[in-house]
Amino acid sequence: MQGNGQTGSSDMIYNARMNITVLDGYYMNPGDLSWEGFKSIGNLKVYETSQSEDIIPRCIDSEAVLTNKVPFTRETMEKLPKLRYIGVTATGYNIIDTKAAEEMGIIVTNVPEYSTEGVAESVFAHILEFTHRTGLLSEDVHNGKWAASGHFSYFPYPLAELHGKTMGIVGMGHIGMRTAEIAAAFGMAVIYNSRSPKPEAEEKGFRQVDLKTLFSESDFISLHVPLTEKTENMINKESLSLMKPSAILINTARGGLIDEEALAEALREKRILGAGLDVLREEPPVNGSPLIGLEECIITPHTAWSAKETRQRLMNNALENLVCFMIGTPKNIVR
Repeated sequence: MQGNGQTGSSDMIYNARMNITVLDGYYMNPGDLSWEGFKSIGNLKVYETSQSEDIIPRCIDSEAVLTNKVPFTRETMEKLPKLRYIGVTATGYNIIDTKAAEEMGIIVTNVPEYSTEGVAESVFAHILEFTHRTGLLSEDVHNGKWAASGHFSYFPYPLAELHGKTMGIVGMGHIGMRTAEIAAAFGMAVIYNSRSPKPEAEEKGFRQVDLKTLFSESDFISLHVPLTEKTENMINKESLSLMKPSAILINTARGGLIDEEALAEALREKRILGAGLDVLREEPPVNGSPLIGLEECIITPHTAWSAKETRQRLMNNALENLVCFMIGTPKNIVR
């Protein structure tokens, strides 16, 4: 096997069993899936979680490493002479110094599109809680409030239909498109903002608008863009001021898209109706967040991607990526 620093590893067909290390396997498989596929192609070591300081001792003999959130710097990779492959078990790969990896002949892959269905469905889990209040109403029933009301039908919270409302999609990638399709199935009008033309969206009757129009016209706004210098804090005092007092903001993308202080202020002052968030700037929020504890702010712990079927798809695709690398036809390479 070629050593770290030499090129050409992607053309190699492995005849011997590869040493494979999974650094944070808990996130992909907390125990309800099987690692047998990986065991069938190599000598597998799985760690539930790892810290940066664990990488060298745990991966020193590894030719292939899988990681979700454990970062790989140039310095780290230089200390792993056998490393030929890093499989990121996620779509985002900013945890890897991809330039250094390429210079060292280390192939880096990711898993695109695996979470489309799960995340799009989670958007509507948040939306439907605001419009139908299922969780709150169930809690009231268990607390005896329905029985005490004396009425056969108990509705202390305003309920709403989605039909006829406007859904604004910021970012019309795979997840944004699927979210738009579900919205349309509910009878909602869909407007969107995208960096590039989306003919398929227009064909489906979805209307491209500028962000100002999207913020001001939408009843529901769902964020589906990556976190970049341009998108960081895109939800701020200015954009919040454009929204309807009845607007609901949904974020299943990245916490850094939102200025949390500005959103908290808007919610406290009832300048928008609510926010459904699956992501925060700090995860988990060990130092707190101005959004925690606020009325009309639903927060789930970064679980939109974590349905069993979604994680099985992630595992299958991660395995396929590794097998393709081993037979000399790598796919989903990132640089």
